[in-house]
Amino acid sequence: METLFVASSLWMWSSPPESLGYWVGITLLLYFGVVVVIDLEHRLILHPVSWAGVFLGLAVGIWLHDLRSTLIGGVVGFGLMFALHLFGNLFARVMTRIRGQKIDEVALGFGDVNLSGVLGLLLGWPGIVGGLVLAILFGGAVSLFYLLVMFVLRKYQAFTAIPYGPFLITSAILLLYFQDAIWIAVP
Repeated sequence: METLFVASSLWMWSSPPESLGYWVGITLLLYFGVVVVIDLEHRLILHPVSWAGVFLGLAVGIWLHDLRSTLIGGVVGFGLMFALHLFGNLFARVMTRIRGQKIDEVALGFGDVNLSGVLGLLLGWPGIVGGLVLAILFGGAVSLFYLLVMFVLRKYQAFTAIPYGPFLITSAILLLYFQDAIWIAVP
């Protein structure tokens, strides 16, 4: 992780993202790195990290967009993921009843909901919609690959939790740091 951060810093120093600049870009990368490492190691996103993200997201979001777009993006990001969080809890309860065995894993944690609100502040409205769609596509592709590998290795277990924060962060990085390349690729 340290090597990746140093390489990213050098890359950003030589060609900073136009909309962010070096200092804002590196600060966001540092925040994203903390979220990813904690989520991968502990499968949670801590509330103090989320609160730091809210302040960072508000400041950067207002700088990139305007107050209205930033706040709407934050509410939409939080609201959509909160709805998916509730749906995941309902799904777990239904599957527990059908299987007759309690599911210990959470379908979608509340830290992911908070992180989506933070990313909504950063990406603004309507950027958060694209960010969530990309995260869902990345998460689905990686999860499918993971399930196939586990199935081939005969280590498959139903309802295995996979941290979702890295997929949310990946989509935000693509949209914040590489938006010019993405817009060129889209006809």
